[in-house]
Amino acid sequence: MVMAAAVLTGACTQESPKTEEQAPLIGRTEANVPDGLLTPEVLYGMARVSDAKLSPDGTKVLYGVTFMSVEQNKGNRELFVVNLDGTDKRQLTFTPKSEQNAVWINGGGQIAFLSSESGDSQIWVMDADGSNRRQISRHEGGISAFLLSPVEDKVLFVSDVKYGQRTADVYPDLPKASGRVIDDLMYKHWDEWVETVPHPFLASFDREGTMGAATDLLEGEPYEAPMKPMSGIEDMAWSPDGRFIAYACRKKTGMAYALSTNSDIYLYNIETKLTDNLTEGMQGYDTMPLFSPDGAYIAWVSQERDGYESDKKRLFTANLITGEKQYLTSEFDYNTDALQWLPDSRSLYIIACKEALTHIWQIDLDKQIRQITTGQYDYTGMDAVAGKIVALRQSMESPTEVFAVNPESGEAVEISFENKAVMDQLTIGKSVPRLIKTTDNKDMLTWVVYPPHFDPNKKYPALLYCQGGPQSTVSQFWSFRWNLQIMAANGYIVVAPNRRGLPGFGQEWLEQISGDYGGQNMKDYLSAIDEVAKEPYVDAAHLGAVGASYGGFSVYWLAGHHDKRFKAFIAHAGIFNLEQQYVETEEMWFANWDMGGAYWDKGNAVAQRTFANSPHRFIDKWDTPILVSCGELDYRILASQGMSAFNAAKLRGIPAELLIYPNENHWITQPQNGILFQRTFFRWLDKWLKE
Repeated sequence: MVMAAAVLTGACTQESPKTEEQAPLIGRTEANVPDGLLTPEVLYGMARVSDAKLSPDGTKVLYGVTFMSVEQNKGNRELFVVNLDGTDKRQLTFTPKSEQNAVWINGGGQIAFLSSESGDSQIWVMDADGSNRRQISRHEGGISAFLLSPVEDKVLFVSDVKYGQRTADVYPDLPKASGRVIDDLMYKHWDEWVETVPHPFLASFDREGTMGAATDLLEGEPYEAPMKPMSGIEDMAWSPDGRFIAYACRKKTGMAYALSTNSDIYLYNIETKLTDNLTEGMQGYDTMPLFSPDGAYIAWVSQERDGYESDKKRLFTANLITGEKQYLTSEFDYNTDALQWLPDSRSLYIIACKEALTHIWQIDLDKQIRQITTGQYDYTGMDAVAGKIVALRQSMESPTEVFAVNPESGEAVEISFENKAVMDQLTIGKSVPRLIKTTDNKDMLTWVVYPPHFDPNKKYPALLYCQGGPQSTVSQFWSFRWNLQIMAANGYIVVAPNRRGLPGFGQEWLEQISGDYGGQNMKDYLSAIDEVAKEPYVDAAHLGAVGASYGGFSVYWLAGHHDKRFKAFIAHAGIFNLEQQYVETEEMWFANWDMGGAYWDKGNAVAQRTFANSPHRFIDKWDTPILVSCGELDYRILASQGMSAFNAAKLRGIPAELLIYPNENHWITQPQNGILFQRTFFRWLDKWLKE
């Protein structure tokens, strides 16, 4: 096994007070990497940088860093500040309770943030140097996100409210009964039983004192705002004059909620307490509202079709005086994934992925668009103030860091360097783009990641990386679990195709996968691995395929159709039985759109083709060792799918292992479980792909 354990020294670089459990404060880990190769221990010792915010004068950057402790099996997030030119970097907080949602206030003289230091998550304020820390809110039930009004006299915040009746409400004499009586859909979502929904609340705010009594903007309404499971405070916005609040909400419950993605942008008048629907008649997801600085316009991201969660994310604006709507990205065949107005209220910065590279762009109200940043990177977040941009950037060769970006030239300069000490010790494999012809003569961009110290005169086993989503680009991402560099560091060439069904290559390429799970995108996978396997440095007799979620489905499907190409498979949280999945998942809009409909609809040709291609129907063709992984808190793709695949493989006499987590969901979130996953992953691959 190539993988070598890192020697971890020094749990924290700063001396800090003990928690109530007397555990050391989780801080920066110093990693010694003697052989220069990325290992699970080194990966989990890396700093995780997020949420960079420019100060109002554009001279300083506030950002968060999460440090992980394998020993304590959790992480801790601290706040940092650095000058925009990269000088004078300082850590502002040293607490055992993570600081979140940090923003500059009082002209940059103070910082407001969330902390659970008092027991649950509340709003706190401190001076810009980290001193004079004090709690502002004491809202029962806690606060998960907040947004201050333009003059900072009010706060819009998110808190969960009770949803529906629980057993104890109906039968108070059975307080210990754990059963749930359910009579409608969407009773579970991703990893939770739906017993609460997030609501927006409005209260007065005094940064020197306390927060006033809160008003629920959705009082008595059983709807989510922001919408679970992925949306956050970016789905809410203040008007520049502080008179209006815009928020995104899907005002549906039960089966209607489970079948629809039709959310809208609502405008709440603080004075009259009346609400208007700004996107009435627009049928898909409408999210991320943002007022222009002059208050004349509102921009948002809109998807056209109800039930299609991967539809193109279109940039829209509306004139708030005339009501006229404009589709700004009608000539731009790519998603809008973030947006921010420029001070002139005539143009916006957006983040968009084109051809597997995610960059910052500028578009004006006349639909003129230009790309600002370039290079083999992904920009995953940005903030702009006073003609300056700060952004988060990552790649397959480097984790996320903070960069100062010149909005005219696109030049980007790193200013955070949170992982420099580790990266300086690592030998990183090259990730190289390669165009591969598909069976229908299309050019498919495929990333090929080579092992560190790659020698073209040697032969290496290769892994086909199968992407999840199913509609999520294989761009220049850095993952702390499905990390292509750690696969390369273990001596594997990694082949990562942008097969059919992925955004960033136009709508035709994106939409081909819907209703065709076992079709062209699977041919694309085989085209990619077959082409790279022709290289003299690839050991074509030792190929593997790995993936999670839709990638896990892909592995199961390939297991019955690969014609002995592969010698090992790994599937995490994958769909094994599509009929089973259709009736046990929660977001039915996804199943209906992607699968084409219900399996019992015998007259639906698309649905019948989908279910005829379910991996479980081809178990008689399985002939290759397979490792299956899943979490029992996964309510999107239930653990029964993984257990069924494992059981079927064992009954067929195929070498198989099952890694199952009783306390993980669709992802693996706990450090020790993550390291267990990596160790099991490479032990399995090495056993079957390295002789």
